Amino acid sequence: MNRLLVLLAALATSLAASLALAQHGHQPMHRHFSDAERWAQVFDDPARDQWQKPDQVVAALALAPDARVADIGSGTGYFSVRLARAVPQGKVYGADLEPDMVKYLNARAQKHALSNLSAHVAAADDPKLPEPVDLVLVVDTYHHIGARADYFGKLRASLRPGGRVAIIDFKLDSPTGPPASGRIAPDAVEQEMAQAGYRRIAAHDFLPNQYFLVFAPAP
Repeated sequence: MNRLLVLLAALATSLAASLALAQHGHQPMHRHFSDAERWAQVFDDPARDQWQKPDQVVAALALAPDARVADIGSGTGYFSVRLARAVPQGKVYGADLEPDMVKYLNARAQKHALSNLSAHVAAADDPKLPEPVDLVLVVDTYHHIGARADYFGKLRASLRPGGRVAIIDFKLDSPTGPPASGRIAPDAVEQEMAQAGYRRIAAHDFLPNQYFLVFAPAP
């Protein structure tokens, strides 16, 4: 297991208590990431590209150049930056619970002249998107969200006509991620999303450690 996988595993373990609360219907506790610069070395480590396959993920999303996209749990912007470059006439909104991560991502967008990328502080039960979007991307964050059926049910109001929700999270047998007791099987994700009023419209199997499911509001 390389250094990045070890660090991500440690991060996931530290959030196990939050996950346990969420599974019992409580709002999850939020671990504070007060040093975004340090966490950027983990989240944006080039070694992650080998198994996260970000360019292939973005290509699979087939975004229009003018699409509006939300990256929930955006962190330091590993996906947000790539999404912004994929939608040059569109807009990307990063949403994160940690103000320091939001500050870091906004500075990163300015540094790289990505005027179509901005980040804001979300709430545990509401991503607080500034406007309806064409796509919501949730990477390695779904299992941290409490009351998921309610959360994604409310999120439907933030989707434009034809909008989608893409969920990427750790497989049950992944070498990294949260403890086994805290992982959510893809069929359980489908059941919860169905409760929230969605249907699965696509599934991609090219990620070695994660499943990749795409949903749309049910008719």
